[in-house]
Amino acid sequence: MRRDGERISDIIEACALVAAYLEPRTSADFVADSLFRDAVVRQLTIVGEAATKLSLTFKARHAEIPWLEIAGFRNRIVHDYFGLDLDTAWQVATVDLPGFECETHCNPDGRISRR
Repeated sequence: MRRDGERISDIIEACALVAAYLEPRTSADFVADSLFRDAVVRQLTIVGEAATKLSLTFKARHAEIPWLEIAGFRNRIVHDYFGLDLDTAWQVATVDLPGFECETHCNPDGRISRR
């Protein structure tokens, strides 16, 4: 079973990949280019899945992070994939995810600290 620190590492990696994918692109690219869109949405799914697997203790210790919203967006991607609103997905990738601070990392004691 993966530990919280490993799941935080998964989140960090997914955030970094989204940032790299977005660097030269626009919202018009996101709508028009299914390969680009699928890459971004896949990483958003990983962020949400990792968030759902974090321990309750860890999430309670970091209650300032909207874990339920992150998991809820993952559920919308996975279970309502044909109904995914592209404007919302773009907003999550370009505004919400960076606000979640992709530079977050987990210390050995299981605490999140910001770089």
